[in-house]
Amino acid sequence: MHASLPLLKDGKSSKKNKALIWIGGVLFTVIIAFIGFGLSYLPGLDKVGPLACAIIVAVVYRQVFGYPTAIQTGVQFSAKRGLRFAIILFGLKLNIAVIIHQGLGILLRDAVTIVFAIGVMMLIAKWLKADKSLSFLLGVGTGVCGASAIAAVSPIVKAKDEDTAIGAGMIALGGTLFAIGYTLLRPILPLSDKAYGMWAGTSLHEIAHVALAAAPAGDAGLAIALLAKLGRVLLLVPLSFILIYFMRRKGKEEDNGEKIEFPWFLIGFIVMSLAGSYIIGKVIMVPQAVMNDISTLTTFILTAAMVGLGLNVSFKDLRTKALLPLFSMIITSIILSVGTYFWSLI
Repeated sequence: MHASLPLLKDGKSSKKNKALIWIGGVLFTVIIAFIGFGLSYLPGLDKVGPLACAIIVAVVYRQVFGYPTAIQTGVQFSAKRGLRFAIILFGLKLNIAVIIHQGLGILLRDAVTIVFAIGVMMLIAKWLKADKSLSFLLGVGTGVCGASAIAAVSPIVKAKDEDTAIGAGMIALGGTLFAIGYTLLRPILPLSDKAYGMWAGTSLHEIAHVALAAAPAGDAGLAIALLAKLGRVLLLVPLSFILIYFMRRKGKEEDNGEKIEFPWFLIGFIVMSLAGSYIIGKVIMVPQAVMNDISTLTTFILTAAMVGLGLNVSFKDLRTKALLPLFSMIITSIILSVGTYFWSLI
């Protein structure tokens, strides 16, 4: 599987061969994504989620069998193009109208949370001398919306594929543990349902983590939790453009001639968010079952993309660079949880 496939001299045969290689690579990531989804239904792993399960399978495959160079073009297509398409579809999950009409105060709270999380993460990483690139991705994932945020900013900050994959895996696993911890603490905390929901939505990593943790607080607590979380998702857009500005400024200062590619997928993300907020369900009626299927498809495409990135992860590199960023993320998440908890009491 890892040997280069022979290219025939005939032009048409050569193109056909390349097409088969491309299809094989895409199917390879899809198969592992299916395996990740299957594993996520098992007891225990159902709390981790398909994305983390698929990344683990991809990483283990890489260590045992090596990188599948024979189908590299298809794997890279899933990792790059599939990732951007998933981010565009992810926009449908963001209801801008609800945030604007009900959550402007929450939006300000979310902005403080994001700045705080990234700032604390980078300070701790600097103190521990942790890898700066991976630590920054983990800071964005902690502050904004987990793996989706990491996937969105990675091309902007030119992060390595292995950093993106391992960062997404760490966020998925770490966020799951924190979400379970929240549900265990819920019965003994002196918080109202809404205050608890606000705490979960402001501090936890991914939408799935927020939903898991906020469910014990009932409909009111879950609603405010998801609203707070969606505010953080919305702020991913201005954060991305701020990062573009600083990356371009950094490039000019270093005079390395490297241009920062404009993340057009973010425009698609905004368009889909607007469509989901003001068109779908109002101008165009779409059954909820269809919207649920699109949400599942979005998660699946993102999972397949992360498989492509996960295949770049080497355990040797992981041992030397990932431990300190992971420790930094855990400390940052604890500080963020404690800080937002007391803020929720106000």
